[in-house]
Amino acid sequence: MPDAAIPLAEITAARGRIAPLLRRTPVIAAQPARHPAIAAPLMLKLECLQVTGSFKPRGALSRATAGAGDGRGLVTASGGNHGLGVAYAAHCLKLPAVVYLPESAPADKAVKLRSWGAEVRIHGSVWDESNIAALAAAESEGLSYIHAFADPLVLAGQGTLGLEILEDAPEIDTLVVAIGGGGLIAGVASAVRALRPDLRIVGVEPVGAPTHHASRAAGHLVTLDRIDTAAGTLAPRRSEPLNFAIIEALVDDIVLVTDEEMRQAARWLFGEFGLGTELSGAAALAALATGKATGRRPLAIVCGAGTDGCL
Repeated sequence: MPDAAIPLAEITAARGRIAPLLRRTPVIAAQPARHPAIAAPLMLKLECLQVTGSFKPRGALSRATAGAGDGRGLVTASGGNHGLGVAYAAHCLKLPAVVYLPESAPADKAVKLRSWGAEVRIHGSVWDESNIAALAAAESEGLSYIHAFADPLVLAGQGTLGLEILEDAPEIDTLVVAIGGGGLIAGVASAVRALRPDLRIVGVEPVGAPTHHASRAAGHLVTLDRIDTAAGTLAPRRSEPLNFAIIEALVDDIVLVTDEEMRQAARWLFGEFGLGTELSGAAALAALATGKATGRRPLAIVCGAGTDGCL
């Protein structure tokens, strides 16, 4: 395994800490499917059924149960889903939580955050600006900061999803994963590469927020000049060296999908399975449905619940 990868032992240890607090989300077969573009025996990992509606509690709990709080409150910045993960972790550990959201975050994210007991602060137009404010609050208010995607313990928690996928669908040959900051794909890729080095891994970003696609093309981390996508949870202007290094080492390809392609995929998930997903939650399926990602036996992670994609 490349030195950049999160060690399998750390992912397994994270699983031991967090499993009692999470749902074991299902892997299902998409077939028989009414979709002309999906001919392969496609599998779907329905992480949108996870507590809070996305994979994010895995990473937040991994960090928090490893002593991130030490009795202090937790603080983070989020497009919405990571904040919910941190709020849930704080709820489980009986700690206060502060979550900074950008102005672009859907209103229902703030409502859900408050329902888990978090204090919500709106700051900045994009996640990067919210994150600056969260770091300042951690320093000035004595809070424990949990990064949305660039913390090894957070990545170890996200990697537990990869362990479940290989246990439930060992026959797959291609894994398709949405990329925002890169926490999910970095953690999952670390887990599956350790156990299945032959597995093809494809990342998916929005056309309007090609953070890692552009960085890969440049050969180094880049900061996007602007973001132009409604998939706010896939839209940081810049990632971090940890994520970039792991993705460069372990991910075979990164493809781009439009907002409309994500919307069509989300509507299909709703019509076919009754699943309400946000745009980002349907990004991996959109890549397969459009032929931008292919495989003989692919699996797409449906990573986030919501209504902005399917309505």
